[in-house]
Amino acid sequence: MPRDLEIAVIDDDESFRVALVESLSSFGYEADGYASAEDYISAIGGRSFDCVVTDIHMPGMSGLDLMRRLATQGSTTPIILITARSDTNLEAKAATAGAACLLRKPFEINDLIGCIEGAVKD
Repeated sequence: MPRDLEIAVIDDDESFRVALVESLSSFGYEADGYASAEDYISAIGGRSFDCVVTDIHMPGMSGLDLMRRLATQGSTTPIILITARSDTNLEAKAATAGAACLLRKPFEINDLIGCIEGAVKD
């Protein structure tokens, strides 16, 4: 059973983002969606999330670039990367960047929940 966790969902695909926010909300998470990494950065102010789920490939700042930027700011928020691409070296890039998980679209919501719960546990 999900705990009261706040999850940020960042994806430029509006229909996917909205569906993912709704799915996470239906499982008891407080989920907010952002259309880009830049929107997320400008909107959060001093707010922090328990976990960030972000697409890797987006116009402007990529999910990997967002991870690097947050890390330079001292953020320890776990980040789960998602992608529709099949690049073979993405796992290595995600691991090097410190991602909690890498999921390839389409994925089952239970796979994402497993990643979230694994990323936020003590």
